[in-house]
Amino acid sequence: MQSSGNTKKAQDAKLHFLDYWRIIRIRKTVILAVFLLVVLTTTIVTFFLTEWYASTVRIAIEKDTSDIAPLIGFQQTAQYDPYWIQTQFEKIQSRSVLHPVIVDPDLNLQKLWAELHNQSSWTTNQIYLKLKEWINVKQGRNTSIIEITVSIPQKGKVKAKEEAAKIANKIAQVYKQQRVDNQLELSNAGIRALEEQEKAQEDKIIAAQAEVDRLKGELGVPDISLADSGTFTSTTGPQIIAKLDAAKTDAEITLIQHRALYESLTALKKEDFRKGVLNSIPRNQRLSVLIPRYDKVIRDLNSGGGAALGPEHPSMAGLEKEKEILENQIQEELEGVMIALKQSVDKNQMVVASLESRIEEAKEKEAENTENFRPYFTAKRKLESLQRFLDAIRNRRLQETVDSRLPKTSIVEIYDPAEPAINKASPNLVLNVALGVLIGLVVGVGLAFFIEYLDTSVKTIDDVEQALGSPVLGVIPQNVSSLLEEGPDSPHAEAYRVLRTNVLFSRKSDDITTMTVVSGGAGEGKSTTIFNLATIFAQNNNKVLVVDSDLRRPSLHKIIGVSNANGLTNYLMNDVRLDEVIQTTKLSTLDFLPSGKLPSSSLGILNSPQMKTFVKDVKSRYDFVFFDSPPIMGVSDASILASEVDMALLVIQYRKYPQAMTVRAKQMVEKVGGNLLGVVLNNINISQDSYYYYYSGYYYDYYEKSNIAKEDKKENDKNGDPKTGKTTGRPELVLKKKY
Repeated sequence: MQSSGNTKKAQDAKLHFLDYWRIIRIRKTVILAVFLLVVLTTTIVTFFLTEWYASTVRIAIEKDTSDIAPLIGFQQTAQYDPYWIQTQFEKIQSRSVLHPVIVDPDLNLQKLWAELHNQSSWTTNQIYLKLKEWINVKQGRNTSIIEITVSIPQKGKVKAKEEAAKIANKIAQVYKQQRVDNQLELSNAGIRALEEQEKAQEDKIIAAQAEVDRLKGELGVPDISLADSGTFTSTTGPQIIAKLDAAKTDAEITLIQHRALYESLTALKKEDFRKGVLNSIPRNQRLSVLIPRYDKVIRDLNSGGGAALGPEHPSMAGLEKEKEILENQIQEELEGVMIALKQSVDKNQMVVASLESRIEEAKEKEAENTENFRPYFTAKRKLESLQRFLDAIRNRRLQETVDSRLPKTSIVEIYDPAEPAINKASPNLVLNVALGVLIGLVVGVGLAFFIEYLDTSVKTIDDVEQALGSPVLGVIPQNVSSLLEEGPDSPHAEAYRVLRTNVLFSRKSDDITTMTVVSGGAGEGKSTTIFNLATIFAQNNNKVLVVDSDLRRPSLHKIIGVSNANGLTNYLMNDVRLDEVIQTTKLSTLDFLPSGKLPSSSLGILNSPQMKTFVKDVKSRYDFVFFDSPPIMGVSDASILASEVDMALLVIQYRKYPQAMTVRAKQMVEKVGGNLLGVVLNNINISQDSYYYYYSGYYYDYYEKSNIAKEDKKENDKNGDPKTGKTTGRPELVLKKKY
């Protein structure tokens, strides 16, 4: 199901495109006329336009920055500004840049403008406004490059090429110099402002210093607040307290370490005490001598020789005595170490207590000094703040002074000077013609579609069926003449055969045999349609009568080539018998009844009882009877005929009358009780309108090929068989079909 839906959409799109193509083909004359008019006009106008020459100078611009970083701080990075380039465009075209160009004696724009405009007096403002019109400033894509283009018209003796280049280069030079001057002026103005601020700040510092000195003398503020054995030196209480706190912290740490060591050694057993002291306390000089001697005695006692001598031996006894002496000495030394450790703990406790006392005294003194010296310290802080601000201003002034003398990046670089133009800038013949071609096509196609939109005439079968609600029974091509002359093999005959078939199948019964053809307006092809349709019926071996009942403007007798002196009017006025006015044609099954002369006193004769009797009479004599009629919108005759015959066809000429007129014609037929079978579209250009090709194009081609084949056969019979190598004759027929 999805696939079929997609196929339907594709067909609709294709038909939609073909409708557009059909309009273009039909309106090709309008399109071609507009196209040629626009192109020719554009080309002619281009040749008469004034020639202009343009020169362009390319400059690279940057924001103001220094090549060397400032003395203090960091060099600022240029921030992206989307409006900066546009601002430079406006500056380049400003009076401050263009006025120096205008008054430049080397350019002498006063003389140039006088030659261009044949006017001797030009004010600076007038030249500025005109010069601004001739300047075009634009930015290179994705760059900070600006292109300044100056265009000059070529008139008289003016050397437009050279003048345009000179003016463009001068504008770039003036802009560059102004950027440099502006940058220098801003820098100097900033330095002057900093110098003024520095002088004012120095005056404030002098006054503040005098106030500090006065308060120091009045309040008796000392320069040195505390001096303790050269350990601490400070001029303020908070600094003294901070140093005392640091000393107290160090003393407490030492006290904790010594106390912990003393308590851990005291808690050891006797046999572990010596080892613990030796491991915890660094050896003194005496222990470093005693312990090696003691270790040597122990090794001698434990050696093998000592065991063999025995404890009573004098050597062994001496070693034992020496061991005892050494042990006593080491023990005394260890006890001395413990006594010294205990004394260190006690001393540190005293130091901590002393520092705590001094901190409290310092805090009290600081609180007292703070209250007494508050005005002094306030004035001093103000002085220090002013001094810092002065230092910042002085450093900034020095920085700007040095920076102003540093080499700068070239903020405007003229790297592509303007040169005299080689070719003219405008008018561009190729471009103008190309635009003319494009605009001509667009306007031509647009006008064609606009005319098509305004055209409310019948264009397609869908238009007919939607507007009238009646079927289209036949589509008749253009340039159809009498089928009686063209013959049954005419390529047009098949269109009428299709119409005959549709008419026969549209009848409700076989006794419906009388027919008329009506139309909304004149010249839609009623007479030709009714006669050719009657001819097709007659060629099908039906006995047919064609009655020219268009009493106002009869024309069927001209198609057949007979006299119109006597006819229907003579019969209805009882002047002659019916057999006397019916004429035969070269087709044996087709008879013709002319209209005859219409007296002015017989305008309502078609609505007479004689006419009704006549219709019944000819209906009984012939298989089919066809009545021609005048336009239904003009006179009442067509309405009368539509009500008296069995069926009616409405002929609509392609693209001639509005649809409203056609709808009105149908309503008039139905109002009088006529039986409208359907519609015939007439005068269709099959070769140009592909929409109708599928209705009559195939058989049209078929019969044309058949005629060519017949012509070739006749020529071959006359000139010889092409298989024998002889010429075939009538080659122009084949070429005509092919091309």
